Amino acid sequence: MSNERIAFLKGHGTENDFVIVPDPDGRLELPASLVARLCDRRAGIGGDGVLHVVRSAAHPEARAMADEAEWFMDYRNGDGSVAEMCGNGVRVFARYLEHAGLVEAGDLAIATRAGVRRVHLAKDAAGPGTGEVTVTMGRAELPEEQVTVTVGGRSWPARNVNMGNPHAVAFVEDLDHAGDLLSAPPFSPAAVYPDGVNVEFVVDRGPRHVAMRVHERGSGETRSCGTGACAVAVAAARRDGDDPAITGSPVSYTVDVPGGRLVITELPDGTVEMTGPAVIVAEGTIDPAWLAAATA
Repeated sequence: MSNERIAFLKGHGTENDFVIVPDPDGRLELPASLVARLCDRRAGIGGDGVLHVVRSAAHPEARAMADEAEWFMDYRNGDGSVAEMCGNGVRVFARYLEHAGLVEAGDLAIATRAGVRRVHLAKDAAGPGTGEVTVTMGRAELPEEQVTVTVGGRSWPARNVNMGNPHAVAFVEDLDHAGDLLSAPPFSPAAVYPDGVNVEFVVDRGPRHVAMRVHERGSGETRSCGTGACAVAVAAARRDGDDPAITGSPVSYTVDVPGGRLVITELPDGTVEMTGPAVIVAEGTIDPAWLAAATA
């Protein structure tokens, strides 16, 4: 790898930002140490994670999904660890495919470690790459385990929600109560999340309108978290007595994140949809000398 000139792009969804590494044939090895260096905001390109773009048929974890989805999102957290899903990442991944001319606006499927996700790239009068992106995020699971999160001497009960990855959603009076979120907020009992958890702190802004901050497992506090926004909307709906499976009507929540705004809709069949922006901001190549030093 050290002699190769590797292409990259930089993109974000509500300021949850990613280094995009196109690798259609799955030839690149991305050890955790290299991913962490790529995501380093001072010594690397900088990002909350890496979107490794591979054809499903070329990746051993995705071959079984190749008939449904041509492309596999091999997502890595900013610390280099492997993650099951990233909601904002799926939108940016889809935007990259459109940007590269690999898909057109409309419907497509993307394989992830949490399964196939259906995506709609909206056409916009302003031109390609400007319309919002809607992702079908699957169904939320609501495990019954009771969880508590603690910050600075304050503790809150948290709703356990799984969106293909685990979340603990705590409703608080003030988002500042979440502290600096530089490190993962302690939670108990520890056995509920043996591999760690994404923790969301949520306040109300109005009817079916909330705001959140999040500590993402493996990345720290991020400007946005798509799966987290979905978990927050589902938790808020249950708190408010809004269960689409019971009412038979979709329920939508507006979720403000530090980097922008997402709209989350839960359908009567339990499917959760997320709509928001996705932007490609730059592209280039990784310097071979830097890459050689990073992988030495």
